[in-house]
Amino acid sequence: MRCTHWRSVPSHLAWEAREGWAAECVDTAVRCQLPTHGEGTEHFGLLGDLGEYGTALWLRWRGKTEVDLAILLDCPVSAPGPDGEGCCLFVGHTEQHTWVDTPEEG
Repeated sequence: MRCTHWRSVPSHLAWEAREGWAAECVDTAVRCQLPTHGEGTEHFGLLGDLGEYGTALWLRWRGKTEVDLAILLDCPVSAPGPDGEGCCLFVGHTEQHTWVDTPEEG
């Protein structure tokens, strides 16, 4: 199951994402894309695909005050089989890949 933590995107970071990194559409809030994980760990919400070199712009946060932007390489792992779905996370993410079967979200 995916993490249930959401985070508002601070206006200065939304501006930086749009102006500095050419992210076309930056949401006002993002949900952590990692599988459910323990308290006190970092959360990562996708802000946009940067379109080159397999990178994406992520909002990274821990707690209520620690928040920043992170440019991370896309995870290169695909599901087994000839038509394997690619993982939608980043290199070095914790837990399972996004294509691994998990119980439905409630």
